[in-house]
Amino acid sequence: MKSWSDRYSAAFGAVMALVLLAPLSGTVLANLPERVSAPRAGAGVALVALAYAGYLALARSFGPVAVSAADAAWLVLSPLPRRNVLRKTVVVLAAVSLPAGLAVALGLLSAVGVRDQFAPRLLVAAVLGVSAGVGGMAVAVRAQASQIWDAWLVAAIVVVAVLAVLAALQVGGRASPLAAAAGGSADAWAAAAVAAATAAAVLVRCAWTALGHVPAHRILAASTRTGTVVAAAVVLDPGALSWIAEDAHWRRRILRSRPLPRWLRGSPTLAWAEWRGLVRRPGRAALLAASTALPALAARAGDGLTPVVSVAVAAGTLAAAAACTSGARRDVQDPSLMRLSAAGGRSLLAARSLLPALVGGGWLALALAGLSATGVLGAGPWWLFGPACAPAVAAGALRMARRRPIDHSMPVVATPFGALPTGPVIWALTGADLASLGCAPFLLALNGPGTVLLPAQALFGTATAALYLLTARPRDGR
Repeated sequence: MKSWSDRYSAAFGAVMALVLLAPLSGTVLANLPERVSAPRAGAGVALVALAYAGYLALARSFGPVAVSAADAAWLVLSPLPRRNVLRKTVVVLAAVSLPAGLAVALGLLSAVGVRDQFAPRLLVAAVLGVSAGVGGMAVAVRAQASQIWDAWLVAAIVVVAVLAVLAALQVGGRASPLAAAAGGSADAWAAAAVAAATAAAVLVRCAWTALGHVPAHRILAASTRTGTVVAAAVVLDPGALSWIAEDAHWRRRILRSRPLPRWLRGSPTLAWAEWRGLVRRPGRAALLAASTALPALAARAGDGLTPVVSVAVAAGTLAAAAACTSGARRDVQDPSLMRLSAAGGRSLLAARSLLPALVGGGWLALALAGLSATGVLGAGPWWLFGPACAPAVAAGALRMARRRPIDHSMPVVATPFGALPTGPVIWALTGADLASLGCAPFLLALNGPGTVLLPAQALFGTATAALYLLTARPRDGR
């Protein structure tokens, strides 16, 4: 049972969080646009819808009803009332869904503008956002207890994603439903807010009723996943999450045995498994291909090539390449397969760099083609920077995959923003530094010179990848 000191500490932490976030919230509210053009509104609403679909997908993936390891081992399997055991979890879910709903509200206001009705639109947007956040979490809780509701939740995620695509395409131009909704009266927005709040209340009631009937094995599975994520966050080792997710995905599947192609010998044999893994997961490949439209949406929502768009292009390219380096991570974690296959060294590293180069370079080419099609970039074959940057991006992704865990014994540096531990910073920059160095001509081309730096990027990227392959330590355990 909680003491008064525990309650005081929780309340004090909440008040301090509000005090620290108040200046940031004031700055965001002061910078809200009054009127937004139709293309910008469509892109903004599309980004908000995609973020909300991701929120629902994360809630479904994590459970969302989970408890601590001790409660999962004792209280969940005990004859105690299930609602009493999960009461603390309900508070946590509410603490997560409320900020998520407020973020959706701010994104919606930034997308459609406040017009000349700042206070009414702010209130209505807050009600809509909180209703969406709380209602979506309630549906996820209900889906954990029922397969039918889980199917409805998947359908809702698909519908929100489709609405995001329609908003991005601006179907109907100025006469589209989006433009009509953005220019609607305050009474229409108020009616929509009341309807959303009513629907959210009904969903919360259904979730509270179903909370006592969630199967114990689903709570235990969600608790295991959540505990793993919390442990990785506490020890500041995000790299463990990708390893756990990869193992969890393949552990539930039965793969058919097929002979390897005859032309594979030595190191390419191990690298071929990475290509087969990408083919066996078409959903991830489709998601990577669809994410190439995000920089163009961010550019339309922000009226041009802003620093956010540049960061989205760089981060998306490196993330797409890093998604194809699970084999390199496994080589570092367990080199026994390399020993049994009589493969390893720089030849294996070179073979493993082909797929990240193809995927990362292709992702960058498609993203730049989208930016060129929307008129954000100047004239010229910008998509050619994708193949030119591919070697450097692959080298950075392999360096990320082969980095060691965070060294928490490194010193802490005092900065104007507080104490900064150098271990996590160096870990986060490992790989990104090499990719940034290899793509320096491309990054300069985004800020002015244009495609004249394309030959320099091709030479620079190839040289960076060659130097990395020649100087990288094999780390194959031999």
